[in-house]
This record gives sequence, structure tokens and C-alpha cells, in this order.
Amino acid sequence: MQSAEASARSAKTVLLIALIAASATSSLGMGIRQTFGLLLLPLASENGVAPWAFGLAVALHNLVWGLAQPFSGAMADKYGSGRVMAAGAVFYVIGCGLPALFPSNATVLLGIGLFSGLGVASAGTGLALAAIGRMAPAAKRGEYIGIASAGGSLGQAAMVPLVFHAIGWIGATGAMAMLALSALLIIPIARNIEWKPTPRIGPPAAGLRGLPGLARNALADRDFALLTGGFFACGFQLAFLTTHLPSHIALCGLPASIGMTALMMVGLFNIPGSWLCGWLSSRIRPENGLGWIYLVRTIAIAIFAYTTPTEWGTIVFAAVMGFVWLGTVPLTSAAIARRFGVANLGALYGVCFFSHQIGGFLGAGSGALLMETVGNYNAFWPVMIVVGIFASTLNWMTRSPDQRMAAA
Repeated sequence: MQSAEASARSAKTVLLIALIAASATSSLGMGIRQTFGLLLLPLASENGVAPWAFGLAVALHNLVWGLAQPFSGAMADKYGSGRVMAAGAVFYVIGCGLPALFPSNATVLLGIGLFSGLGVASAGTGLALAAIGRMAPAAKRGEYIGIASAGGSLGQAAMVPLVFHAIGWIGATGAMAMLALSALLIIPIARNIEWKPTPRIGPPAAGLRGLPGLARNALADRDFALLTGGFFACGFQLAFLTTHLPSHIALCGLPASIGMTALMMVGLFNIPGSWLCGWLSSRIRPENGLGWIYLVRTIAIAIFAYTTPTEWGTIVFAAVMGFVWLGTVPLTSAAIARRFGVANLGALYGVCFFSHQIGGFLGAGSGALLMETVGNYNAFWPVMIVVGIFASTLNWMTRSPDQRMAAA
């Protein structure tokens, strides 16, 4: 009895440490990329980096992230998340370090577009949350994933003002160098997240070799395909806002500090929002929650786009968007786990997330193209609204596993 109690306490301690580490790595991994929008105009004015090149780099970053996520997820399922996340930190250091040392259109495209995309695919929230999903008890899985996701939001809230002020103190390239150095912290922290995965009950993870078949079977499932289609809108909306919201605010004649404050508010309000969505994922159908998130986002975007921009209006918009910003992550993870279990959660989340990043590529890239050709983002807001409504509809069309069994 005493041995069993000691074992249970030990498992809780390991889970708590992993939860703190997952929050820290997600804070760094996601916090770094959330600051990219602050660098667009300073890199252009200080170093001659063309806005189209920076916008395309962020679009490529999203696409590479999406392409790499299923592979990094499959490797983490098989060998443990910690080792893959440590490798991701190295990619991140290269990705931010290249444009810091040699600022140009080419190094921005290579560094931010390719290497930082590989970095966030390996060291971002996807692998950390999949590890927590495997370690947590089934009854509290969604809640623990939500806590880790909420903790990861601290990175955006903290790093956005740091980078904003660093740009003023040491310039855009100095701020990029600071981001590269901060990515190094991921390596020692990642050792506390599933560095040596424990033996699992049930079928083994598919790994890289089994990934193509796993993806085909999952996408052949009607409801997983609908969930994946809805995730496209999440990437489309958030990548556009992360990359172009500070520029849009500046074009509206508001102070540049409002762009920084807006991104910081997104991070702050994402903390309670992610926790709440994780808590709800064990109590409601995750797809219903996703449908409501996309609808709330779309209404907020419509109001913001078609009213006269003000400082307080922008802050309120950022707070509302922040509350539903990454709430999609614990809900999507919970929906996948309910259908397929947790053995291949990292890989299956990656397959679903690829759709998210195709949306991110189109959102960030189209915004950059529009800015380059027209000089504003006015034509983009109606597209954001239509995409959001489409995503809500797809998620509300899904059926729960129980409904499917009854229909069969």
C-alpha cells in the first residue's frame, strides 16, 4: 500500500514538473514567433528588408511549420517529446540568428521562413501538449492540456513588450539576436518533458514509417476531415493578425505602441481562455466549443474591421481575440484523443495542424501581397469573416463518437 502511494505521488510530481516545463517551452517557442509582426517595419527602415520579403518569410514559416508538424509529432510519439523539442531549439537559434547577423531579404526568407518554421514545429505547443496528454489521467486530460496551453501564453504576454522595447534600444537585428539566445533555454527545459518515454499500454506509436497510413486512415474519417477543415480558418485568421495587425494599426494613424499593447493583450487574455477551453473539453463536445470560438472571433473581426479604429477599441478587440486565441488547441487535441486515443496524438494533431498552417500561409502571405500592391488591408477583412463562418459550420456538422456508433 505504501509503495503504491509513493508511486502515485512520484507520478504526480513527474506530471507537475512536465506541466511547468511544457508551459515554459511553449512560452518560449510560441512567444518568439508571436513577436515577428513587430519586426516588419523596423527591419524595413533600418536594414532595407522589403515588407513583401518579410511577409513571405512569415507565410513560409507557417507552411514549413505545418509540413514539419506531423513528422516531428510522429517522432515525439515514438521517442519522446523532449529530445525532439531540444532539436527544435537549435533550428530556432539558426532561424533568428541568421537575419540578426546578416539582415537581408534572403536571410529573412531562409531564417524566419525555413529554420524558425522547423523550430516551432519541434519546440512549440504541439509536442509539449501531446506529451502532457499522454502523461495526464484520462479524466483530466483536457484540463491539463488547457493549463499547459495557458501557461504557454505567458511567453507572448512577456516577450512582446520585451522585443518592442529591445527594438528601440538595440535595433531590429539586436532584438532578433535576443530571440535567438532565448531559444537556447528550451534545451535544458525540454529534458523534463518525456525525455525517456515510459512504456505505454496498447498499440505502439506508428512513428515515421507508419505516418502515411495513419494520415490516410484519419483523413478518411468524415469527422476528422471536418475538424481538419475547420482548423484551416484558425491559422488563416491568426497568422494574418499576428503578422499584420501592428502594421494595420499604424496605417490607421494610431501610435505604434498600440500594436505592441494589442499583441500583449492577446497573450494575457489567452491565459484564462486556454485554461477554460481545456476545462470545457472534458465536459462538452470539443467540436461544439470550436464552432463557438470561430463564431466569436468572426463577430469580433467584423466589428473591428467596420468601425472607426480607436486605441480603446483596439485593446478591447485584442482582449476578446486573446480569450479565444489558442483555446482551439486543447479542444482540437481533446477531439482527436476521443476518436483515436493518445498513442499517436502528436502525429494526428500534426496532420490536422497542417490544414491550420496552410491557412496561416495564405493569411500571412495574402496580407503581405495586398500591402505591397494596394498599401492597405481593407479588402482582406471580408475574407476573414467568410472563412470564420465556414469553420463554425464545419465543426457543428461533426458527430460525436457515440452518435457515429449509434448510426452504425
